[in-house]
Amino acid sequence: MPQKKILVIDADVASRNFIVRHLLDQKHEVIQAGSGKEGLIYVWRDRPDLVVIDPTITDISGEDLARKLKLDVRSANTPLIAFCGDQSMTRTKSCMDAGFSEYITKSGQAMPILLETVRRLLGISGMIVRQGGLLMVFLSAKGGTGTSSICANIAMNIGQNQPQARVAVVDMVLPIGSIAPIVGYEGAQNIVTITEMPPEEVTPKFFRNSLTEPKPWHFNLLAGSPDPESSNHLKASRIGDIVSAIKESYDYVLIDIGRSLSRITLPLIQNADLNVLIISTDTSTVSLTKTVWNYMQNKGVNVNTVFSILNRAVGLEGLSKADTEKVLGIPIRAAIPYLGSNMVLANSQHQPFTLKYPKDTASIVLQEAAKEMSTLARNLRTE
Repeated sequence: MPQKKILVIDADVASRNFIVRHLLDQKHEVIQAGSGKEGLIYVWRDRPDLVVIDPTITDISGEDLARKLKLDVRSANTPLIAFCGDQSMTRTKSCMDAGFSEYITKSGQAMPILLETVRRLLGISGMIVRQGGLLMVFLSAKGGTGTSSICANIAMNIGQNQPQARVAVVDMVLPIGSIAPIVGYEGAQNIVTITEMPPEEVTPKFFRNSLTEPKPWHFNLLAGSPDPESSNHLKASRIGDIVSAIKESYDYVLIDIGRSLSRITLPLIQNADLNVLIISTDTSTVSLTKTVWNYMQNKGVNVNTVFSILNRAVGLEGLSKADTEKVLGIPIRAAIPYLGSNMVLANSQHQPFTLKYPKDTASIVLQEAAKEMSTLARNLRTE
């Protein structure tokens, strides 16, 4: 990862110097401020890639400082880390609500956590997210909504409809990936093994030439973790560089995170050209989806980047499209009818649904959704 500029704002000189020394050891360029007002000047003048703030500074509260930074176009997208001795949930919540990306409590073991967080946030939030391929993130609030099946089939339709385009699917469902069983991939390469490779080997050219292309799916796959034990070895700090390199090599990058909403996947959601929210019609899933959407909004996700798909995976019962829209407060852009066992059968035979059942209504819905999503993502990129 290239050297980044980091600002440390902390009124305690000893604490500030301790943080600065460790960041310098990581080869970052570091500037420092002892007050909130001084920090504001440095942020807007020097444009750091990331800011570490002790929110207990007294001239401006850390929360007020974060709000000022998030409201200014010069710093609205700059990741902010609260690094604080206050362990209370009240302070944690107030900082996160104000716009901090992370809240880390100062302790004897906190520095490795801070450095890992810095690497992760700079790896994704610091990358040039408006260059390279269009990034689509598929997520759901609850398991069993068919997120992985829809992701794979949308990717297949994009690849089939645009044969000149290069399409990649990245499986980041944890602790066990979901795409490989659908497409019939049984190889050894996966997201965990890639994060364990030397950084200098994980280049755009590597991904262009090395990702498997399962037939007849029309996309290249970076499979997910094969089992829970392997997922424990995932080096989260490498995800940003990996996504950035894949985006340089492909026109479309679809990332399946399932319900794995975490510190690893949140920056992907925040920087996606399109977030594809898969919703089942049962009341509990819709309620949980409302909670997830509220969280996404609090993290700065624009409603215009959300493409919601209602998948009647649980049967004919459940909420209607209109009722679901009323609960969520966002439009449903596509609705997939109840498929019975057809999707399960297509998955078990490793076949795209639209190829196995070309005349099914759901095939038409998937084809039209893929076209609409491609157009919407391109339009959002140019705005």
